[in-house]
Formats: sequence, C-alpha cells, structure tokens
Amino acid sequence: MIAIFYLVLQLLKLYSYIVIANVVISWLVAFNVLNTSNRFVYSILELTYRLTEPFLNKIRRFLPNLGSLDISPVILLLLIWFIEMCMKLYLAPIIFN
Repeated sequence: MIAIFYLVLQLLKLYSYIVIANVVISWLVAFNVLNTSNRFVYSILELTYRLTEPFLNKIRRFLPNLGSLDISPVILLLLIWFIEMCMKLYLAPIIFN
C-alpha cells in the first residue's frame, strides 16, 4: 500500500511537469522561438498536448472567457497540488500507521 501511495504521488508530480512543459513549449512556439515544422518539436508538443488537453478542456468549461489569457494550466497545477496535500495530510497517516 505504501508503494502505491508513493507511485501516485510521483505520477502527480510527473503530470505537473508535463503541464509546465506544455505551457513553456506553447509559449516558445507562439513567439517563434521554436518551429513546429521541426518534427521533434512537433512530436513533443503533440505529446504534451494530448496528455494535458482532456483535463484543461474540462477546466476551461467552468472559466469565464478571458480573451487570449488562458489560466486553465494554473488551475490544473493548483488542483494537482491540492490532491498531493490531501494525500499527504489525510491518507499518509492512515497508510503509515
């Protein structure tokens, strides 16, 4: 049970890194620092997009239209942090006792 607890924590941390990578890469593409005609850049952007977009779309449904400003990754990172804290505060004492 302890191994599953740590595995879930690590998966949440890895997913938060993927969300951050998606934001940074999309900014770099938007400011023409990276070119999507490069196959490697396109594949990394597509991978991060496919992994993050299902959750980001669900969050965007509840957010008001802010124009070109997208705060859904920030909300998703806060939710991941909240889940991690709840696991550490409420599940860890149950598992480790």
